[in-house]
Amino acid sequence: MSAFGHFQDRTGGRPLAAQPGLTTAAVVHRALRDEIVSMIRRPGERIAEAEVATAHAVSRTPVREALLRLADEGLVEIAARSATRVARIPAAILPDAIFVRSAVEHATARAAAHQARGSSVTLLRGLIERQRESLGAGDTNGFHEADEAFHAALAMAAGRPGAWEMVQQVKTQLDRYRRLTLPEAGRMLRVVEEHGAIVDAIEAHDAEKAGLAMDHHLDGLRRSLASIRDHNPDYFSGDAAGISAAFETLLFR
Repeated sequence: MSAFGHFQDRTGGRPLAAQPGLTTAAVVHRALRDEIVSMIRRPGERIAEAEVATAHAVSRTPVREALLRLADEGLVEIAARSATRVARIPAAILPDAIFVRSAVEHATARAAAHQARGSSVTLLRGLIERQRESLGAGDTNGFHEADEAFHAALAMAAGRPGAWEMVQQVKTQLDRYRRLTLPEAGRMLRVVEEHGAIVDAIEAHDAEKAGLAMDHHLDGLRRSLASIRDHNPDYFSGDAAGISAAFETLLFR
């Protein structure tokens, strides 16, 4: 099967272009995955094969293939003789995801303090400014995209682009949770300020301070878990007490 031309997504009817080299099922998978990870499709929400096929102007076969792949990734739940639904966020795995991300990005920030050139610092500050603009416009999607670009650029500045690729592999469920943190009062402004502190340390070639600034930045994910879960209990699976205890064992400092 070949990739198809254009179809409508769930974010206001934007056409999604065909992507060379990808099958129809792969393009549908990418579109659905983006909708799930960005929380456009909420945990527990029903996904109807027929509706997805109609919206994407394809048959149900590639949709079914895409859903099976998403199920393997833990993003949808397919039950026999029951509706396919967006999987709830498995909160029990978030402590390990944060632990891995924190360890890798701590080392990345330290390396950037040693390796970064002036052009890299300029790029990082430009991405922070993009976040400020998104914050001012109330654009959480733009803010999140700039956040991702910031951390990718940080890895490039450190001369370790593969480090960010490794982080990407463990943070899918974490990204869904992160989306829920953005509407918190003051959250996005804190992220901007924390990114600024990281770049200040990198520009000063202070590896110790850069690592500590990154630790503080990512520790915000741990600090927010209880309140986010309390406000969105239907979006998570797992035992709250056990999850909180697991977070307390993490070392961010």
